[in-house]
Amino acid sequence: MAKKLFIILLNTLIIGGALYFAYQKYEAYFNNPWTRDGQVRANIIKVAPRVSGPITEVAIKDNQFVRQGDLLFQIDPSTYEVALAQADASLKRAKVNSRGKKIEYDRLKDIRAKDKGAVSHKDLSRRQITYEESLLAIKVSEEQLKAAKLNLKFTRIYATVDGYVSNVDIQLGTQAVANQPLLALIDSNSFWVFGYFRESQLPQIKAGNSAMVTLMSHPDQPIEGYVESIGWGIAPKDGKVGYNLLPDVNPVFQWIRLAQRIPVRISLNALPDDIDLRFGLSASIMVMQDEKEGEKEGEK
Repeated sequence: MAKKLFIILLNTLIIGGALYFAYQKYEAYFNNPWTRDGQVRANIIKVAPRVSGPITEVAIKDNQFVRQGDLLFQIDPSTYEVALAQADASLKRAKVNSRGKKIEYDRLKDIRAKDKGAVSHKDLSRRQITYEESLLAIKVSEEQLKAAKLNLKFTRIYATVDGYVSNVDIQLGTQAVANQPLLALIDSNSFWVFGYFRESQLPQIKAGNSAMVTLMSHPDQPIEGYVESIGWGIAPKDGKVGYNLLPDVNPVFQWIRLAQRIPVRISLNALPDDIDLRFGLSASIMVMQDEKEGEKEGEK
C-alpha cells in the first residue's frame, strides 16, 4: 500500500513539475516579445583597389581569416614605379628652373637698386611673376610626387579589420579596376542579430532590454544579449510609380491585417567557445522584460 502511495505521489510530483515548467514557458512566450524571424549580421567591407592593373600576387584563400594589416593581394607596380620616377624628375626640373628664375629676378632687382632707369618697373614685375610661378610649379610637382607615391603604395591591398575574406574569385593576371570591389571582408568583431518583430510587440521592447538569442545551428546554446536599437522605418510595398505615373497600390483583403515587421538590433554578449557566428544564420530572439523596468513602472 505504501509503495502504491509513493508511486502516486511521485507521479503527481512529476506531472506537477511538468505543468509548472509548461506554465513558465507559457508565461515567457506570452509576456516576453519573441520571434523566430532573426538573422545574424555583420559589417561587410567591399575590398576594392584604388588603382588599376593586373594582379601579380594573391596572398589569401577563400574564407580565410585575416588580421588587420595582412596583405590580401598586389597589383603590378611597374607602371606606378615609372610614374613615380617621372614625378621625381619633374620636381627636380621644377626646382632647377625656379633657381634660374630667381637668379634673373635678383639680378634685375640689383640693377634697379643701383640705377632705377636701367630696368623698368614693368620688366621687374614680369620677372617677379615668372619667379613666383616657378615656385607654384614646384608645389604642383611636389603634390604630383605625393600622388605617385600613394598610387604605388595602393598597389598593395591590405585587410583593414580582422575578419574573414569571402567570394575570393581572383587569381594571377586578373585585371583589377580602380574602385571596383574584388572580394568581401566580414568584420569578425562586428556581429549582431536583427530580429524582425511584429509592430504590435514594439511597446514591450525598449533599448537596453536583455535578450536571449538561439541560433538554428546551435538550438541548445542560447546566447545572452541586449536590445541595442529599434528600426525607425521599413520600405513600403505600395505607392510605387505605376501606369501614367500613378501610384501602384496592391489590393488589400480587409479581413486579413498582417502586422508589419520592424527590425530590432540585438547586440550579443560573450559567445560560447564552440559557437562561430556566420553572416545570415537564422536565429530566434526573445526580449526579456527586465525587473528593473517593472519596478520603475510600479513606482510611477
